[in-house]
Amino acid sequence: MRNSRETARTFNYFARNLFMAKPQHSTADEDHDSCRLDKWLWAARFFKTRSLAADAVDAGKVRINGDRAKNARDMRIGMLVSIKNKDMQLEVEVTGLSNVRRGAPEAALLYRETEASLQLRAQLATVGETASRDRGMGRPTKRQMRDIQRFTGRD
Repeated sequence: MRNSRETARTFNYFARNLFMAKPQHSTADEDHDSCRLDKWLWAARFFKTRSLAADAVDAGKVRINGDRAKNARDMRIGMLVSIKNKDMQLEVEVTGLSNVRRGAPEAALLYRETEASLQLRAQLATVGETASRDRGMGRPTKRQMRDIQRFTGRD
């Protein structure tokens, strides 16, 4: 059983948190005119965590308007962002900014994929369907991997 001192301490803790006025923060992202690149990639749901987004930017997998970028680069509406991963290659135009990760339907409003990127993804999908290895063949050799990459266009 609790003594009176523990009970008073617990009550004071809850009373402080419940009844004290908390500062009001704006949750609207529309008033932002810029945000960091790694935060935007995370908020737009291209990467699962912000640290994965930062690692991809550091590795040169993300380019802005054709140039290599840094994590703290300010994003602006209208920029072209190229994202290259092992299983996807996208080029998107920034249509909105956000520092907060929200649901997928809201995240899709932050960008628009370019026509060239859509055509490239469709082409890679058809190549991927026709270029398959027989099951049980084992892991490809280094030479075979180079041939596969050259054939599929993934460098």
